[in-house]
Amino acid sequence: MNAFVFPNFDPVAFSLGPIVIRWYALAYIAGIVLAWRYVLWLTAKPPRLLSRDNVDDLVSWCTVGIIVGGRLGQVLLWEPGYYFSHPSEIIMVWKGGMAFHGGLLGVILAMLLYGRSKKIPFFAIADPIAASTPLGLLLGRIANFINGELWGRPTDVSWAMIFPKVDQLPRHPSQLYEAGLEGILLFLVLFFFARQERVRFKLGMLSGIFLIGYAIARMIGEQFREPEVTLPNDITTWGQWLSVPMLVYGIYLVWRAKPIAARSVPRASGGAAKP
Repeated sequence: MNAFVFPNFDPVAFSLGPIVIRWYALAYIAGIVLAWRYVLWLTAKPPRLLSRDNVDDLVSWCTVGIIVGGRLGQVLLWEPGYYFSHPSEIIMVWKGGMAFHGGLLGVILAMLLYGRSKKIPFFAIADPIAASTPLGLLLGRIANFINGELWGRPTDVSWAMIFPKVDQLPRHPSQLYEAGLEGILLFLVLFFFARQERVRFKLGMLSGIFLIGYAIARMIGEQFREPEVTLPNDITTWGQWLSVPMLVYGIYLVWRAKPIAARSVPRASGGAAKP
């Protein structure tokens, strides 16, 4: 059968002397910038729990959480055997290897610490950030495709793609499936709910919708993606199992979300949240 051949993109976007800038790094930078702008726009709407200064501060806090959590997640959740045998490579983030579930935990910890230091309710921070996260996921999956990594399972569909550095088998371009599901579709779902004031006043609701949506999208995407970790059966994948707690907790958050009274909302201070 005919299949598209992966074009073997150069993972390096450009270089400035000894400084090499990779598409993966640009995806992270662009994702963070777009998320920052979107959160500014969203938090300018009622109940206005975060100020412009709060959002600006959170960019740094969450960036550290993404990098540290994502790398530790890759080391501990996906490839502990390899990295414990090559400990010097743990800090080599420029060589790739960032796990979403680890990055999520890192961002959660960053939000908890920042919220406690500023006496801001956790979900006042988490809800707008959750709504913006698919922007970064979209760009991250596109970077996965450019790098020719996280390829799909063998298939005979007409849009199959051959990844020469793997083998000559036609495979699902699963990176693009995940970009569509975790990025575009999930963003549109969250955008729809985030525009509704009654949803924004239910702290935890947007976070719960994100967790449910991501878990479902990841579970579907994993059906087409070549497993990175081999499980005793070929029915489920490690990525799906890691998404189960997200699904359960997301359902709980949506179920328990209660409207907050406008008069009980602690107003943001330190600068208006303007886009």
